[in-house]
Amino acid sequence: MAKQKQLECSWEQQDEHTYRVFIKAEGAVDEAGEETAECIPCQPVSEKTGNTIVVLSSDCMGEGDEVLGRALMKGFIYALTSQEELPDTVIMYNRGARLPVEGSESLEDLKLLESQGVEILTCGTCLNHYGLTEKLSVGSVTNMYVICEKMLQAEKVVKP
Repeated sequence: MAKQKQLECSWEQQDEHTYRVFIKAEGAVDEAGEETAECIPCQPVSEKTGNTIVVLSSDCMGEGDEVLGRALMKGFIYALTSQEELPDTVIMYNRGARLPVEGSESLEDLKLLESQGVEILTCGTCLNHYGLTEKLSVGSVTNMYVICEKMLQAEKVVKP
């Protein structure tokens, strides 16, 4: 990124997991007009720093062909099970409420996520609307207050 902005960049390795990066910007001065240098600690991108939730509002991923969309959603949920960094919570609402129920092609993958410590929540109003309340087979029923709270408190919300 420094090269894209035409800045000079160099680095030195401090230890096995720590690097010191230097980015030189011509004319970098503080409020008093003095040349300045600032050391800013940063965290590695791969280090999980906060609450991540996945929101599934449909049983299809993307727009267009529904058969393809269902296959993509099944593939996404399967891929989620093998990630190094799992989400803290998976929330399903609207047509996504069809995913954690009896007969769903994604049911086993959602059960695996739950067994790995991922909280699985499904909108109760949505289950009622689709007549699926009795068929919920993984996770627990929730309401819009909890969904809203979880989404607002999350550091990262992933919505495929």
